Amino acid sequence: MVFGENVLETTQMRKLNLPEQTLEKLSQMLELPRGSRFDLLGFSLNLQKRTITDKLADTSWMELVEKLIPALLFHYSQGTKTSLAGKLVKFRELPGGYAYEGAFNERAINPVAQAFAQQPRDLPKAAKLVGGKPLNMGDYSVEITPLKGIPLTYILWVAEEFPASASILYDQSASSYLPTEDLAVLGELTTNRLLKAEEVLTKSA
Repeated sequence: MVFGENVLETTQMRKLNLPEQTLEKLSQMLELPRGSRFDLLGFSLNLQKRTITDKLADTSWMELVEKLIPALLFHYSQGTKTSLAGKLVKFRELPGGYAYEGAFNERAINPVAQAFAQQPRDLPKAAKLVGGKPLNMGDYSVEITPLKGIPLTYILWVAEEFPASASILYDQSASSYLPTEDLAVLGELTTNRLLKAEEVLTKSA
């Protein structure tokens, strides 16, 4: 089935509460003209009007969005642009990542394995709805880049004799853009949006 624009109808909008200086730095980090729009995991952000809309129509996220995404964008705007290192690392290999590893596994990684265990072919389809693309790693894999310079690689393994398992890898350069605690939040947000996209696919089937 082909999913058109009707799948991604905008039904929710909130104000994007960011100061002018942050918007300027954010535009520079994203390499966008001032006042441009950009997509973030199925959200559409208008930097000129300072609004954020949810193209996946997930009403459960919208109140949290008013605080979570502006905080992430503020910290991201304070980061340092750098080239990708080309080396993928697990979350625990990020600076201080071991301290958050248990919670990260529970909130960001395990839900992916559970959600796509029965329909692993949906992983690339769901990823596409939040700006991702397929890769050739594991049994199924995708790369999703919620913010420029911070790609997240999701890898899924499925086998009849073992429970499904998953992994999320960051480029080693990710710490230049955000502190590890924020990278954990970004991973959790990406997973939640990926699972929401899977719900959209299921309802539209």
